[in-house]
Parts: sequence; structure tokens; C-alpha cells
Amino acid sequence: MDNHFKAEVLSAAKKIGIDLVGFASKARFENVDPQHNPFSIFPEAKTVIMVGKRICRGTLRGIEEGTNFTDYHMYGRNWLEDEFLAVAVYDLVRMIEDNGWEACPIFPNPSELGPQGVSVADGRPAPNVYPDFNYAAVACGLGEIGMNGLFLSPEFGSRQRFHMILTDAEIEESPLFEGSICDGCGECAKSCPLGAIDMQDPIEINVCGKVMKVARIDYDLCRSCKNGTEGNRMHESGKPDRIAALCNRSCMCHLDEQQRTGNKFENPFRTRDTWSIGENRK
Repeated sequence: MDNHFKAEVLSAAKKIGIDLVGFASKARFENVDPQHNPFSIFPEAKTVIMVGKRICRGTLRGIEEGTNFTDYHMYGRNWLEDEFLAVAVYDLVRMIEDNGWEACPIFPNPSELGPQGVSVADGRPAPNVYPDFNYAAVACGLGEIGMNGLFLSPEFGSRQRFHMILTDAEIEESPLFEGSICDGCGECAKSCPLGAIDMQDPIEINVCGKVMKVARIDYDLCRSCKNGTEGNRMHESGKPDRIAALCNRSCMCHLDEQQRTGNKFENPFRTRDTWSIGENRK
């Protein structure tokens, strides 16, 4: 296991503007079913690398004020995933392959989708295999899944997006995140105008022994939300994108106020009453 190469990967990632990098061994995915296991895509791989870039807080400003939605779509979502992060991952893949190791980039797709094709051979899962990026980010030691069902990092809370790299380089894995970002305050559920978040009987998610409690979320209601929720742009039946939604913006404000994230700001994000559209069903 080459720790010197790990340092080189981290140094290269920093130079190209990547904010979050975590590593996980194949062993951390041994209990993941083949249809969602990244090692089904590259069986000889030894390491998963999760690569993240932050969603700048200012990209959410127009949605918080209810006056501009388009620019978040670009800087916080479409361009961030398709261009800024994709180019950074491509450059990191090139660096890894320049050192003689194969590196397979994986774009985020809805992991809840079933097979979309027919297996090409006995014993192989059907295409397409879509890894669970939340699981992988936890397995790579980058944070936890919060009560609101979104991945939270200790630096940015929910404000990041990830791509994945599989490599046959054996790189020392990151320790699992042992702290807690989500404090179960319930601001996500309280602020949801549609009552889509039920904290009464949370689901337990276990990733490599790290157990997290997640509220039961009615994603059909989320899809009808007009308060910053976006449809899944990869597939209409995938989970909606709730990072800019009122529920998560309220979570973000709470984490900022309680100083539970590392990215600090001079001024609070929310300074006036929030707007909302829809009937509160709670």
C-alpha cells in the first residue's frame, strides 16, 4: 500500500480545486449488492475515491429570496456536476493513469433505479450499475447521512456534489467519520410545507458499522414541492434534488447558527421570514 501515492493524489486534488477527497477499500463494499456495487464496474479495482466540490452558499441566495432560480441550476447543479467537477475529476484521473494505475470515473446517477438492460453474461449484473453515492461518501470517511436524508460533510453540511473514481491502485482508506453533524433538531421536518418528512419512526442506515438515523420521506410529495426542490435530472423516477429546497435551507441555517460546519461566514444566511408555497399537512 503506497502512502506516498496517496499524498500525491491529495496534492493533485488540491491544486485542481477539489474540496473533498476520501478513500475506501473494496472490503467496505463487500456487503453491497452487485447491482449497486462500484466494483461490479471494475472488478480488479482496489480503491474507491470520492471527489467533491462545494456548492457555494451564494448560489442558494436567489432561491432563499424567491427571486432567482436559474443561477442555482447552473452554478450549484448543472455546471457544477457536468463541467466544474467533471473537469476536475478528469484531470485527477489523468494524473492517476500517468502514474500507471487505471482510473475509472463514475458520474452520479440515481442508485434507486433498477436494471435498465439485460445482463451480458451469466453472473454479471445488468447494465447499468449505479453505485449509491451517499453510501460511498460515508464509506470514504467524508461525513454522514443526516436525518433529512441528505449527505452531510463536517465542512459544508449538505453543500457539495460528488463524482467517484475507481482505481486498481491500493490506497490507504480514510477513517470513518466518527463525529455527528446532524443533531436531530427537526428543522427540516418543521419547515416542510407539505409535511413530507416524518421523524417519528426513523430508518436506521448502517454503513460499515456507522449507524445513522434518517427520517421517512415521502418523495412523491417532494416531487410536487415548489419551494426549491428540483426533479431528478438524470431520471424522472429518481429521488428529487432537495439541496435547494426549504427543508434543507432550514437545515443549513441551523447548522450555521450552531457552528456545526467548518465553512464559516461573517453574516447569517437567513435574516427575514421565509416564503413557502403549499399546504402544511402536519
